[in-house]
Amino acid sequence: MTTRRKFLMTAPLAAGAATLAAPAVHAQGAPIRWRMQTYAGAALGEHVVKPAIDRFNAIAEGQMQIELFYADQLVPTSELFRAMQNGTIDAVQSDDDSMQSPTEVTVFGGYFPFASRYSLDVPVLFNQYGLKEIWDQEYSAVGVKHISAGAWDPCHFATKDPINSLADLDGKRVFTFPTAGRFLAQFGVVPVQLPWEDIQVALQTGELDGIAWSGITEDYTVGWADVTQYFLTNNISGAWIGHFFANADRWAEVPDKLKMLMEVCFEQSHYYRQWWYWGGEADLRVNGPKLQLTSIPDEEWATVEERARAFWDEIAAESEVKARVVEICKRYNDVMAKAGRPYRYS
Repeated sequence: MTTRRKFLMTAPLAAGAATLAAPAVHAQGAPIRWRMQTYAGAALGEHVVKPAIDRFNAIAEGQMQIELFYADQLVPTSELFRAMQNGTIDAVQSDDDSMQSPTEVTVFGGYFPFASRYSLDVPVLFNQYGLKEIWDQEYSAVGVKHISAGAWDPCHFATKDPINSLADLDGKRVFTFPTAGRFLAQFGVVPVQLPWEDIQVALQTGELDGIAWSGITEDYTVGWADVTQYFLTNNISGAWIGHFFANADRWAEVPDKLKMLMEVCFEQSHYYRQWWYWGGEADLRVNGPKLQLTSIPDEEWATVEERARAFWDEIAAESEVKARVVEICKRYNDVMAKAGRPYRYS
């Protein structure tokens, strides 16, 4: 927050509105300087983005530098898209849903219920089943470059009270993503939106009963395991879908060699998260000392999966683009189910 206050004090205001000024175009021969803001707080950002930015800056050897800001340091997460679109921020790491992108694919960012079972599903859907092309088209239309998509952790509940049945979810005030909240509301969950940095205090004060924002690795990393007692092993998604984006004009200014370097570093970041989350989820379930595991019986949880299919159809009816994405998700999951173990379990 100190960084944000300092930035706001020194940034000029646009005429008639307290908005951050767009970065100046770099001088001839001077280093290209970008500002990137991530959805993640500093503790989580140490894993999900900082290694990639440090590596890029080192390899770029002064030709380009990316300055990294964490959740809400420059603008609130819900304003990330607009800030990037107008050039206030050059690049963003986020899901579509929490930054409220004005595209037809926004509902599929973050956690689209049961679209994935494992983290590897995400790169397959984007690189082999056509989602990358759809995202490229949607963001190009609104002045943003979609650089790449990757998988994060699964979506589980961490709560202060034990969850052993669907009935236990009724009335629980839960911090979650907009689309996940829309889906979970039918089970009595009360979705709550708060700044990321306020979540731990909100759990302590009783403003929140729990979170459905991450897997257990993130719960431990960011401190949420310190203020919750239970972790529900059932999840509504096997992997969060997140992305790297850039302002299209800023991207066009970057030499091709540096664009390629950025893409490689971001792809390596996706790979890092694959194993960091995957290993952490298992290890902390078994060896983590802070959260007690609970489960909803499989036969009861099957009704949640059935509702997800109805939810998919509801989303598909909203537009042609959404229908295309849902059709891809259905086709992919059908292939995985027919392939059987280890791709899908009955």
